[in-house]
Amino acid sequence: MFLDSTEIVDSFAEAFSMRYSRIVVTAMDKHWLASAAQAFCGYGCSVIGCDAEVGVESWLEPSQTVDGRPGMSILIFGFSAQAVEKALVNRSGQCLMTCPTTAVFDGLPESSFSDLRGYERIKLGDQLRYFGDGYQKSKIIGDRRVWRVPVMDGEFVIEDQVGVAKGIGGGNFLILTVNQIEGLNAARRAIEEIQNIPGVITPFPGGVVRSGSKVGSKYPKLMASTSDGYCPTLKGKVTSQLPDSVQCVYEIVIDGIDEKSIEEAMTKGIQIVAGNQVHSISAGNYGGKLGKFHFHLRPLLSSDPAISAEILDG
Repeated sequence: MFLDSTEIVDSFAEAFSMRYSRIVVTAMDKHWLASAAQAFCGYGCSVIGCDAEVGVESWLEPSQTVDGRPGMSILIFGFSAQAVEKALVNRSGQCLMTCPTTAVFDGLPESSFSDLRGYERIKLGDQLRYFGDGYQKSKIIGDRRVWRVPVMDGEFVIEDQVGVAKGIGGGNFLILTVNQIEGLNAARRAIEEIQNIPGVITPFPGGVVRSGSKVGSKYPKLMASTSDGYCPTLKGKVTSQLPDSVQCVYEIVIDGIDEKSIEEAMTKGIQIVAGNQVHSISAGNYGGKLGKFHFHLRPLLSSDPAISAEILDG
C-alpha cells in the first residue's frame, strides 16, 4: 500500500491504558504562559523514566478561560490516578506557583462526561494551599472551589480538585527517510498538523523521538534498550528493518483522551508527511503482547474517505 510515493508498512501501533488529567493555566500574557509551559512540561516525556507524560493540548483565548485571561490546556498522563495526582501537585507547586501571574483551573469537570465510569477527582489546590501558612483563603467561582494563596506578586489562584479519567498512551508512527534533513522536515510537518487536533499531546522533545526502544536488553537491569533494527548505523550487524536507502528514522508518539483522538492524529500526521523523500511509514509495537490498543496503519488510512482515494495498493 502506498500513499503518494510513500509505502505504508503493514504494521500497527501498540498503545496502553493510562489515566489523564487536564488543567487550564492562565497568565497575564503569552510570555508568562510560555514560561509556565516550558517549566511544567519539562522532563515529561515517558513514564519509563519520568513521573508523567505531559504536554500542551491547546492555547486558549481569554474568552475560553475562567478568569478571562490568555490560557493553555495541558494534559498529564500516568499509569494511575495516584501517579497523576503526585506529578500534578509537584509540577504545579514547583513550576506554576513560582511562575509570575499564573492561575490553575480544572479542565476536566464532571459535567463534561456523560459516562462517569473511570472518572474521579484528585486533590490539587487542597494540597498546595498549605504554602499560604494559614493566610490562604477559599473562594467559590461559579461551581468551582479555588484557593487564593498569598505570594509576593499578589495571589496564586488554584482549583481545589481536578478530574482524572481513562486515557491512552503510546499511539505512534515511524517516519523512514533517505536522510536526516528530510526526516526532520517530515517530523515537523507531522507535529504542526497534530497540534491542531484536540485531545492529544506529543510529549517528547519537539514532539519527536529519535531513540525508539525495544523491550529488554543484553544488560539484565534494563527493561528497555535501543531499537537496533531501526538504527541505520547498525545495518549489517543486526537484523535490520531498514531498506538500503533509509538513513534516518523518527518516531511520533501520541497520547490521547480516547481511541478516536489518537486515530485522527495518526491519520492526519501520516497524511501530511507522505511523499517528499519519505521512503515509508511504519509503527512501533511489541507483538501485541503488552498494550490492549492496536492501531493498524493500513485499515486506519483506508477507512478515511478524505485520503482513501489517494491510496494505491501495491
